[in-house]
Amino acid sequence: MIGQERTANPRLNAKNIRDQTFPKLSSMQPPENLPESLDPYQYQHDNSVEDAGFSSNYLFPAMQSYSSSSFFPWEDQSGVTDTPQARALAASRAHNEAEKRRRERINTHLNTLRSLLPCNSKTDKATLLAKVIQRVKELKQQSTEISQLETFPSEADEITVLPWDDSGDCEGRLILKASLCCNDRIDLIPDLIETLKSLRLSPLKAEMITFGGRMRNVMIVTGEKGRSEDHGHQTVQFLREALASLVQHSSFKAGERSKRRR
Repeated sequence: MIGQERTANPRLNAKNIRDQTFPKLSSMQPPENLPESLDPYQYQHDNSVEDAGFSSNYLFPAMQSYSSSSFFPWEDQSGVTDTPQARALAASRAHNEAEKRRRERINTHLNTLRSLLPCNSKTDKATLLAKVIQRVKELKQQSTEISQLETFPSEADEITVLPWDDSGDCEGRLILKASLCCNDRIDLIPDLIETLKSLRLSPLKAEMITFGGRMRNVMIVTGEKGRSEDHGHQTVQFLREALASLVQHSSFKAGERSKRRR
């Protein structure tokens, strides 16, 4: 449409521009008696500008290019507008996109927590976080209880005998928790049973694990009913000494087996 306007506008007509800029050149017409074989355009080309009334060093005025972008100042050829308003708009859009991605990540994490806990998809964030905190506390407590059991055998020999109170009905009887860790051997369990019988102790619960030639045994034992407190302290000391003897015997047996292998 712009090209049509340029053609329709007489001021933009190429002939009018030439006549207004070079009036003398527009009056240069080839003579009527030219041979038919002579091209009138070649005739004008062969005649110098001096024949039209201009000196050889005449500087022609500069013509404005109507096809340049300066003629249409409202058009941005590069497509980029570097203005404070444009920069502010771009920064606002970038901030909105970053905020949108952040909310999506948070919602994804919340949905993951909802899938791990016994709650539905409509649980609000405050209730969900409260359940997460409670669950973390429960897991921490379970981890502490498991670590206190110490059922996995270690490399060092260990003996522990402590009074045990599980808040149950012990009927006034002495209850002890005994733990020993030593080298594993076939006759260790029979020797341990004989030791408990000699001290008139009965096992209530026992946990044992062996690994790599090592053994750990954790027992809950109880004494006879009606024993005095002083007798209970003596029983703790006797049981500790008896278990130490078993551990020492296990270490001696392990040393003998090692010498035989050599």
